[in-house]
Amino acid sequence: MKKILMALGALLISTSALAATPWQSIHQPISGKPQSIGSFANGCIIGAHPLPLEAPDYQVMRQDQRRFFGHPDLILFIQRLSDQVHHLQLGEVLIGDMGMAAGGRFSSGHASHQTGLDVDIWLQLPKTRWTSAMLLKPQPLDLVSADGKNVVARYWRPEIDSLIKLAAKDNDVTRIFVNPAIKKQLCADAGADRGWLRKVRPWFGHRAHMHVRLRCPPGSLECQDQPAPPPGDGCGAELQSWFAPPKPGKTAPVKREPPPLPPSCQALLGEHRL
Repeated sequence: MKKILMALGALLISTSALAATPWQSIHQPISGKPQSIGSFANGCIIGAHPLPLEAPDYQVMRQDQRRFFGHPDLILFIQRLSDQVHHLQLGEVLIGDMGMAAGGRFSSGHASHQTGLDVDIWLQLPKTRWTSAMLLKPQPLDLVSADGKNVVARYWRPEIDSLIKLAAKDNDVTRIFVNPAIKKQLCADAGADRGWLRKVRPWFGHRAHMHVRLRCPPGSLECQDQPAPPPGDGCGAELQSWFAPPKPGKTAPVKREPPPLPPSCQALLGEHRL
């Protein structure tokens, strides 16, 4: 039995090692002028900053995973948004994944978050600060009904709407990804002030958090921005297409191998990985 357990342990360690990416072996930011390099789903960052883990206006979850690094512009955005939320007394901001010390691909959880310009912010605003144990193993609040067509009324609060709107109105933000049902609710509640809805994009999952993405920073010459979202608020046919039944014969997308790294990221990885 002991040999079997040891073999299973070795297998788990081996599987974990295979799942890891080389970016995870870089534990400290690469020194230099902050530079986001490549695309959001295939890139890296020089001169990343850690988000301060102790702050009065937000809390950082799962700190043990060390996914709390980003471009200084991302740090400033999080602090700016959290300050606004605090002054409006909406609740405590909960920060999820940002990026790793040198950016790059995670072993699990995201294809993006690679250039230090993405952050997950949970769509719950507790009125009291969470304990260390709660932050280490946070419990997400699923805001979307089982059929995926609407938000769960008993969980949806005006404060969540305000949080997303505040983020979308920030000049540095280019996109916010949420579940289609959440976008549907935002469209219904928006009233006449609708310009900010253009940035809020429906996407798979994202039932308990919003994924905020910033524009490429000035001076990051190798950073690749996405095209601007389509004109309009995105609340019409574009949104409704997410709720249409799948077309007959449509198959699940094939998982593809990651594309080659930008040369600057490949050079950085070769120089700094353990």
